This record gives sequence, C-alpha cells and structure tokens, in this order.
Amino acid sequence: MTVRLENIDEVRRRANVSYEEAKAALEICNDDIVEALVYLEREKKFKSSTQYEEKPSLWDKFKALVKKGNNTTFMIRKRENTIFSIPVTAAVIITVIAPYLTVIGLLIAFFTGHRVKFQGKNGDCAGVNSVFDKVANTVDNVKKDFTENKTVTPENGNENNI
Repeated sequence: MTVRLENIDEVRRRANVSYEEAKAALEICNDDIVEALVYLEREKKFKSSTQYEEKPSLWDKFKALVKKGNNTTFMIRKRENTIFSIPVTAAVIITVIAPYLTVIGLLIAFFTGHRVKFQGKNGDCAGVNSVFDKVANTVDNVKKDFTENKTVTPENGNENNI
C-alpha cells in the first residue's frame, strides 16, 4: 500500500512523531489520517507538542517580577527600630535613577551601625540578608580595628597610629 507524503507530513505535524512512526501508522490505517492519529494516541506514541503550549510573554514575566518586588520590602534598621522601609521595586528605581546616592547612603548606613534587611511575604530573602549581614559585620570589624589602633599618648596628647 502506498502512503501519500502529504498525509505523512500531516500526521507528523499533528502527532509530533517521526516519519517512520507516521508512515507505519498510516499503513496500518489504510492512509486514513484520523485513524492514524487515533492509532498513535492509543499506542501512546503521541508526543506532546510545545507548539501549542502557551508560554508566558515577556510582559507577563515583567509583571510577575514587579509584583514580587512590591511584596518584598527593603529595610534599614538600627537595633530593633525600622528607620527606612520601601518596596524593592521602588529601591530598584531609586538605584537606577541615582546609583551614587544609593551607594553612599548604604555606606553611611553601614558605618553608623545600621543593618540592611529584605523581608518578603514568604521569607525567601535569607540568602540576600546573610550577604548584607556579612557586609555589616565586616564594616563593624573595620571600625573596631580602626578605633582600637588609635591611641592618645600621655606625653604629647597627639593621636598616633600603632
């Protein structure tokens, strides 16, 4: 029995199978496309096609990212008091508009004993918070080393580095 190439192409397109599988199914089903598709489905040779799966668009991904940013808060705290708190989306916009001001503000916050935290609705910010905690601890150690190395000598009253 002869199988038409157009039918093979149609079965391949619809069932996402190889030429060999499409040809075999059409031969068994006497070149009937519908019967061949039913046969392939019954034999579980139908492969899922990514062609018809709906993928999220770039705009949907952007909206999801903004929503996550709005649900996560950027905070500057000193001890238990929250000094500054805004959504991460706003923090990103401020950073894009004024990056130098943001860096200077963070440095001032760290050197004045403040801590930077991110707080999400589902608590998924532990990794970022641990990085900021390490930075704050390093700054505290640098400050401590700097102040311990400065001493006042009783003879001249001047500060000297040891």
